[in-house]
Amino acid sequence: MTTLDDTTSKTRGNASDDIHDEKSPIDMAEKDSHTTYSSTENLYQDDALEPVYYAKTLILNRAIEEIGMGKYQYMLFLVSGFGWFADSVWPLITGLILTPVVDEFGFNPPFLSLAVNAGLLVGAVFWGLGCDVWGRRWCFNITLLLAGVFGLAAGGASNFITLASLLAVMGVGVGGNLPIDSAVFLDFVPASRQFLLTFMSIFWCLGQLVVNLLAWPLIANFSCPVATPTSPPCTRSANMGWRYLLFTLGGLTLLLWAIRFFVFELAESPRYLIGKGRDAEAVMIIHKIAAYNGTTSTLTVDQLAAVGGGEFSDKQQETKAEGKKLSLTRTSDFTLGHIKSLFRTRKIAYSTSLLISVWGIIGLASTLYNNFLSFLLNSKGAHFDDATLNITYRNSFILSVVGIPAAFFATWLVEIPQLGRRGALAVSAALTGAFLFATTTARTSNALLGWNCGYSFFSNVMYGILYAISPEIFPGKDRGTGNGLTAAATRVFGLIAPIIALYADITTSVPVYIAGALIIFSGSLALLIPYEPRGKAAM
Repeated sequence: MTTLDDTTSKTRGNASDDIHDEKSPIDMAEKDSHTTYSSTENLYQDDALEPVYYAKTLILNRAIEEIGMGKYQYMLFLVSGFGWFADSVWPLITGLILTPVVDEFGFNPPFLSLAVNAGLLVGAVFWGLGCDVWGRRWCFNITLLLAGVFGLAAGGASNFITLASLLAVMGVGVGGNLPIDSAVFLDFVPASRQFLLTFMSIFWCLGQLVVNLLAWPLIANFSCPVATPTSPPCTRSANMGWRYLLFTLGGLTLLLWAIRFFVFELAESPRYLIGKGRDAEAVMIIHKIAAYNGTTSTLTVDQLAAVGGGEFSDKQQETKAEGKKLSLTRTSDFTLGHIKSLFRTRKIAYSTSLLISVWGIIGLASTLYNNFLSFLLNSKGAHFDDATLNITYRNSFILSVVGIPAAFFATWLVEIPQLGRRGALAVSAALTGAFLFATTTARTSNALLGWNCGYSFFSNVMYGILYAISPEIFPGKDRGTGNGLTAAATRVFGLIAPIIALYADITTSVPVYIAGALIIFSGSLALLIPYEPRGKAAM
């Protein structure tokens, strides 16, 4: 394995001496504001960012653009995509294994979804806020390990309580993937390639494809037959399919973690470092990445130092001078500071609130519908006399295949000048809701499958855009916290969805009408977001 340290020594010395006295940091920051991918100066004209951090970020953006898109960024795209893959696979698992697990353990179905969503909520908050406090590196690696270990262990569960508990802890790991991975990728990618964050949803679509491809033969062939009044009890030995699925996915997740940890060396985020006042380390990381890519960087510590101290540097210096270590209380203060930064001015508070609302509403609608998709297809098939596990999982596989081209379409859509991120999100949300409404008109299982194919395509487009627009808007030093808050919103409402299902008839079309209306409404809210990230560098 070639590490960043192996390549740095070859080029670092040449890079820092070339233009030591070329221009002041403020001059370069002003120059950056006039480039095509300029910075988010046009987004943050209302003093939304702390001035010193803002000036340093302009310099850092220039340095990252100077390095360009190289081997490090492409490798980072791949390993960050593993988080998208896990976030797709594991939340879907509750719907895919629901029927055979209920047959064996005999519990109220929404409780399994409730347990997993509780874990996802804790993970989103803990890891999202944590990566802004402790740094990105360890959070980035631990989340996938946690998901793989407990997902694998869940396959050996002997009762519902054990299964729900293990999957809840698995959810704690999975819940942190998107908040951290999107922040990490955006911290290193040049502004001219930020659209790749939207394209990263291809891994989410591949996750759907893989999990359905595995579930179809395993659950259809190794599950108890459809229960009848005269059927014998469903035993473990006759119902191993869902366990085989968990073993397989748990092992695959651990393999992806191993690639992340042993094959690729993640550098700490320079945006995180300058937010903590650790300018020298940030510059060192930039030079390491430049060397890894076979190029050089002209960034120097003096350029950052000329701007001034970071927001947290004074506190850190005081702590070091007193010979104290950071305590839990001090860490908590930092966390509250990151949250407050997202509501620093009226405009950015309005933007943050809208993003949280959009995520929450879509989370409620999609979880209400997606977690019970297999039940819905099965019940509709039963009405049309063609309900079998084989057909149910065949249809789920077809829906996942339809999602693959959605990633390409979403990436093209967000770069259309007339739409941008906000317009693309609104259009995709409206079409997603429309196809959900259309499913209620189906009178054959094939018609239902056709409408669901349209829903699958546009919902994947919608999620691909949603997962990109939020981290693009949030400032780098608070990006994990912002991602955590939005992800927490969708998890909170994801918890509400199974509670609704406990007291509602999920075999009727009512959840579809509710879900469709909510998704269309969320798209209209997206148009009200005051910042358009297209064509501007993330801060």
